Amino acid sequence: MVVTIARQYGSCGKVIGEALAKRLNVDFYDKELLNLAAKESGISPEFFEKFDEKGTNSLLYSLSLGASATISSEYGTAPEVPMNDRLFLLQHDIIRRVSEKPCVIVGRCADYVLADRQDCVRVFICSDPEKRVERICRLHHLSQDKARAAIKKADKNRANYYNSYATGKWGDPNIYDLCINSGTLGIEKSAALIEQYLKLRGLI
Repeated sequence: MVVTIARQYGSCGKVIGEALAKRLNVDFYDKELLNLAAKESGISPEFFEKFDEKGTNSLLYSLSLGASATISSEYGTAPEVPMNDRLFLLQHDIIRRVSEKPCVIVGRCADYVLADRQDCVRVFICSDPEKRVERICRLHHLSQDKARAAIKKADKNRANYYNSYATGKWGDPNIYDLCINSGTLGIEKSAALIEQYLKLRGLI
């Protein structure tokens, strides 16, 4: 059983994922995937941070020229592959490995990477715009205008990343099993709802 969480910026998706992993007593992965990729590649996590969840179309272009469609760490570490794509490929391999055990994974196109898994539940977390603004203002000590700009930029980056590497469109409810408005339910009730859904599916 694996739960993947895509999320709007400021919707508490990461915190909900952490709460869910705690309720299920399973591993949780978010920035941990970045750290594992850095460790395996020998590149610093701080350097990878610049490219995290930022996509390009170069990988799909490379594949269209005849590169193997089977993503491998060997291909991912090829020097001619842009850093965005190298990081995606590394995280792709790591997601496949860590998902051999029950876990919760946030972002990184994990729903697409694990599309062949019947026991993968794909969740999208959204929230009311003003509640997202309020949260970002509080967390990062920003004005409302700067918080709105940060939200717009982060959501655009996440959409571009997903749309660069995955099929389907980021945020489209048709590609998820469960869409939750965390602004209505809050963190713990959102996690409880996902847990209940897993029970209804017979996955836990």
